[in-house]
Amino acid sequence: MPLNLAQFHAHLGGDALKPVYLLAGAEHLLLLEAADALRARARALGYSEREVLEADVHFDWDELARSAAGMSLFAQRRLLDLRLPTGKPGRDGSAALQAYCEAPPADTVLLVTCNEWSKKHEGAWSEAIERAGAFVPVWPLKPDELPSWLNQRLAARGLTAAPEAIEALIDRTEGNLLAAAQEIDKLALLAGGRKLDAAMLKDLVADSTHYDVFKLADAALSGDAARALRILAGLRGEGEAVPGLLGWLLNQLQLMARLAAAPNTAQAFRAERIWPAREGVYRRALQSAERGHWERCLAQAARVDALSKGRGHGDAWVEFERLLAAMAQPRANLLTRAAP
Repeated sequence: MPLNLAQFHAHLGGDALKPVYLLAGAEHLLLLEAADALRARARALGYSEREVLEADVHFDWDELARSAAGMSLFAQRRLLDLRLPTGKPGRDGSAALQAYCEAPPADTVLLVTCNEWSKKHEGAWSEAIERAGAFVPVWPLKPDELPSWLNQRLAARGLTAAPEAIEALIDRTEGNLLAAAQEIDKLALLAGGRKLDAAMLKDLVADSTHYDVFKLADAALSGDAARALRILAGLRGEGEAVPGLLGWLLNQLQLMARLAAAPNTAQAFRAERIWPAREGVYRRALQSAERGHWERCLAQAARVDALSKGRGHGDAWVEFERLLAAMAQPRANLLTRAAP
């Protein structure tokens, strides 16, 4: 069975490590800290040599076998640190990892880290790792788990905070764990061991939301209507005007319409020169709606633009909110009704 993070950290308190570990997930701070904890424990147990293997698209998977077979002149125990960012080793990588797990070398620990993970990433290779060692999926924290995580991190740095201060920290950092961790480190220097209340926290913590139109589009395409509307309100409060916000959003809607109309999605992604790191946002949006939806969104964007320039009847900001909600929740059919 997979280990959760609490079980994994408890396991690291033991006297021995397993031959192979798979740490995988998109919550990069939790993933990084889990991998760092394993590396630190390995050093403490005498795994004094570490070799890093970057498994990008050009990686030669025979290198894993050569590294496993190599003898160290300087250390009896080694850590092989294999970075597999996409979580997809391909056919050659899957075979290489399964072969490694069938006969892992003595006095060697293999750590595989993946920055992306979902059920579709699972395969014979990850099952082989789980049988030979341990699989630790690093899932994003749920909203109700975040206060506990923040309290634990504050306590680890000698700080305590009132519940309203925790809520203020969540609001200021928008649930971004890295931003929250950075602010807690700063609070440890500034708060002087005092118990934090909401007023004190707001005075000491910078607003890390950094609203911008790129986050606005991403939130809508990712299905997070609440965040998209919150970002829009923040941009409006900062004095942004509707026409200035529509440019990038219109660009993204036109891209979605082209991708949805393409007969071959993979070819379309290559033709549009979309970075692999960005594909997930667009694929999620494509799966949530059919082609006609993006055409209706484009029509709604045109309406928002016209209203912002004084043409037609209605409130441009209200219609902008309606557009974002429709992008995030296509199945709600928010744009099927005739516009007022």
